[in-house]
Amino acid sequence: MNATLNQSVMAELLSPQELFTHWQGHRALTRRTILAFPEKELFTFSIGGMRPFSQLVMEMATLAGPGVKGIASGEWVPIDHTGGAQRPTTKEELLDYWDAITEEMNTYWPAIEPARFLKVEKAFGAYEGTNFSTIQYLIDNEIHHRGQGYVYLRALGIEPPAFGDR
Repeated sequence: MNATLNQSVMAELLSPQELFTHWQGHRALTRRTILAFPEKELFTFSIGGMRPFSQLVMEMATLAGPGVKGIASGEWVPIDHTGGAQRPTTKEELLDYWDAITEEMNTYWPAIEPARFLKVEKAFGAYEGTNFSTIQYLIDNEIHHRGQGYVYLRALGIEPPAFGDR
């Protein structure tokens, strides 16, 4: 299938703005999942050797903001899942970081030219594919890690946010 046909099919199925709205719905649900955690357990609780939810959140955040910026600009930076010197150490700081990444995404998403979605690039200098496939990965990664957060919450006796409430 050629790129023009792919763009036509994509435009008929889902506009870039609809895709972004869908992703932001997932991000809002993930934010509510962060809010559901008790402060201590957000940073310490794990099951079966999985990372604490705060670390999973940092992975999601450090991929999403720079990912959208990279797709918009074609300039990719290596991944730093820790947040570097500004690593959140409280729930409030983690939520502030999440919100800052959301604003970064809101800033760069409108700058993505339609042809960029089908451009093949090496995201973060490591993962080659179309920019659209990178977006799909970023959304899937968030859903996967949020699911881990749901397991943690249930193990802590806390009802997670309603999955369909996006």
